[in-house]
Amino acid sequence: MPFETSFITVISLSAPIVLVVLGETINEKSGVINLSIEGTLLITALTAFAISVTTGSPFIGFICAGLIGSIVGLIIILCDTKLRMDQIAVGFILTIFLGKLSSFLGQDYVRIPGPYFQKVSIPFLKDIPYIGPSLFDQNAIVLFSFIMIPICWYMIEKTRWGLIVKAVGENPISAENRGIDPEKVRIISTVIGGFLIGLGGAAFSLHSKFGWSENHTGNYGWICLAIVIFGGWNPIRASLGAYFFGIFQILALKLQSYALGLTQVLPLIPFPLMILTLVFIQRFNKSDNVTKLPKILNLFFGGQEPGNIGRPLTKK
Repeated sequence: MPFETSFITVISLSAPIVLVVLGETINEKSGVINLSIEGTLLITALTAFAISVTTGSPFIGFICAGLIGSIVGLIIILCDTKLRMDQIAVGFILTIFLGKLSSFLGQDYVRIPGPYFQKVSIPFLKDIPYIGPSLFDQNAIVLFSFIMIPICWYMIEKTRWGLIVKAVGENPISAENRGIDPEKVRIISTVIGGFLIGLGGAAFSLHSKFGWSENHTGNYGWICLAIVIFGGWNPIRASLGAYFFGIFQILALKLQSYALGLTQVLPLIPFPLMILTLVFIQRFNKSDNVTKLPKILNLFFGGQEPGNIGRPLTKK
């Protein structure tokens, strides 16, 4: 069925973006803005593919990419807390540096075959119409990205650790007065968030855009930042935004068959269209005529008001 096939494709293509937005959501909940996402995705995509080719194990490459993502996140938070450097400036510098580094180191891995994750079919569940083939008859990356959505939501919204992270992100001075170490919390949160971002980079080269080439992640890091911000720093809303972007990608691909003369332009449409959609949703949520909508969403998802979370680090 065409609809079912498109649904499966959306879930599959969106897996890397879901992992990235979940990781950045954790970062920004603690008050850290990681603007190195684009560079991190490039270097981790290369790391995952290169190690997978060398070792013959995509799992090892997947984990190593997550570790690289954690190291990049750790660099950002240590530059902020220890060296008192602007985290936004550090993020931009890392994006440029890591992007160029990935191009240099990845020359020997351009468009070569390598190992990939096999499908994981879960009996009975895979036979559920629409949902089954999309979630329970995919490879481990897709299944992992979907499972991480409720896990991240629960950890942030329903645990003591999540409460501490949000307290540090909103008001680190007040949190410190209550006996919480903001620096430690931010380091842990950034390492965890960076790990998920690194896994997202690995998902690009080992799954959705198999292989490696220069600028392999295609500026998806910036769209992930937009999704996180306009998703209200809520794991579920941000993940829905990632799937929404996947729908735009599928539409652009399908339109290419009807407009061959626009084949160079149509793949770019999802990016501005997604940003405009997110802006519209944000304005819609703030409209006086729909003031109940954010409250309903907050009651359902357990989120906070977007204006109170995701703030940058406060200097002492």
